[in-house]
Amino acid sequence: MSTFEELYRLHMPVVLRAAWRAVGRRDVAEEIAADAFLALHRQLDRIDAGQLPAWLITVVRNKATDHWRRQQVEQRHADGLVTSPMRGRPEGGFAPELLDAPSLKPVHRACLVLRYVHGMSRAEIGTRLGLSDTQVRGHLQYALTLLRKELGTAR
Repeated sequence: MSTFEELYRLHMPVVLRAAWRAVGRRDVAEEIAADAFLALHRQLDRIDAGQLPAWLITVVRNKATDHWRRQQVEQRHADGLVTSPMRGRPEGGFAPELLDAPSLKPVHRACLVLRYVHGMSRAEIGTRLGLSDTQVRGHLQYALTLLRKELGTAR
């Protein structure tokens, strides 16, 4: 089989073009293409060169589908946040103005609001948002990290 670098040079234009057509944004397409080649690198010994670039384009299609699903979830949560006003700040909760941080995505805001404003458990948040417990935990941890960075730069 050819070396990974040769495969990358040979198939990257086709893979990037397929990703760009699937998502319509170059930055996201580059990320998806990189993920496809990372998957190829991980399974290089199991993939026959004759399966390429079809195998890579299948990975791109799956990653693009994941991207659009994430976008739908984030939009659904953003719409839900607009229609449901926050109740008062609970004892020990965080300030609602923190939710204005530009680095937070809608899904992060939704998880933060449900956890710290409405006092829901991760399981309840997952049920409400259609996410797994692991996804909720990850979104909460990442959102808190982003808020810490925002607060660190605000000082």
